Amino acid sequence: MRWSGLAKVLLGVILAIAILLGGGVATVLYFMLKGSSSPPKPIFANDKPSVTGQRSPTSNPAKHTSQPTTANSTNPPATKPLAPGTYKARVTWSDGLSLRSEPNLDAEKVGGAAYNEQVIVLGESADKNWQRIRLENGEDEGWIKAGNTQKVEDE
Repeated sequence: MRWSGLAKVLLGVILAIAILLGGGVATVLYFMLKGSSSPPKPIFANDKPSVTGQRSPTSNPAKHTSQPTTANSTNPPATKPLAPGTYKARVTWSDGLSLRSEPNLDAEKVGGAAYNEQVIVLGESADKNWQRIRLENGEDEGWIKAGNTQKVEDE
């Protein structure tokens, strides 16, 4: 009888330790998996909504003039022929791109281009790391990191 009581106590202690270890391992794995996923990109009050693809007509007030426009005064930018060396491209970076005033990561952001938005590539920097683009609506121009667009053929 004495041995059976001792065996029951040892078996109980071993089972308790196994349950505690299993629960601890499960808890650690749960938090490791939760911590390894990236949180959603934060949206700040001073962010421009242009990254979502929606543009306001006053997104760059410095480029607007006070001259009234009429239906016959200008052609849409899409119908203008492209200058030599320029081409149409589509944004391939899934988060969209920031337009910068100069070909530098520290330069001021002057706008944005949404994923799959069509742009006009105007040229490249001397080191080929940056591209100067104009949005197809013709309002915003700026620099983006090279390699984030794909050339599209005229339709």
